[in-house]
Amino acid sequence: MHAQPVCSAEEALQTLRTGNQKYIESTRSTGDISPQKREQTLKSGQHPYAVIITCSDSRVVPEYIFSADIGDLFVIRVAGNVIDDHQLGSIEYAAEHLGIRLVVVLGHDHCGAVDAAINHDPDGYIKFITDEIKRAIGSETDDYKACCLNVHQSVALIESSLEIQQEEAHGLHVIGALYRLESGKVEFDI
Repeated sequence: MHAQPVCSAEEALQTLRTGNQKYIESTRSTGDISPQKREQTLKSGQHPYAVIITCSDSRVVPEYIFSADIGDLFVIRVAGNVIDDHQLGSIEYAAEHLGIRLVVVLGHDHCGAVDAAINHDPDGYIKFITDEIKRAIGSETDDYKACCLNVHQSVALIESSLEIQQEEAHGLHVIGALYRLESGKVEFDI
């Protein structure tokens, strides 16, 4: 089953760009989180226009960064914005059942998970994340470059999924982006 697209990938990307500019210029959240909006999404369901895969970092809040309302974004958060079968399944659901045509892997500078992969050798469950990031960044030690390489790896993993490839035939686009903590700016297509 394939849901009708909410909008094209190009329209979704333009909405994200416009929302990010609004965010940069604002001192408060501009997304609609009103009781009326919550009631509306309860009655009519969710109709997000983009999937955002991003880091769990508390400073990276996609709904704020893109000036989005409740129900506008399908957000998947995991430390280091790494990809595994759980994230792929969520993306497939969003594409097939919600009609989303744009997937954005949103990394950010000064990422603690990337720093841990570069400068530390953690153990426990964190190691699963840092090992994935180490595979993506190789010997890179520059924070910005490493964050970009990590995003590129996640984009490549998503694009190589057989189910995602089938969705791409229906107009699904996957892009990488990087959020700058200091300025609030999102750099698309890094």
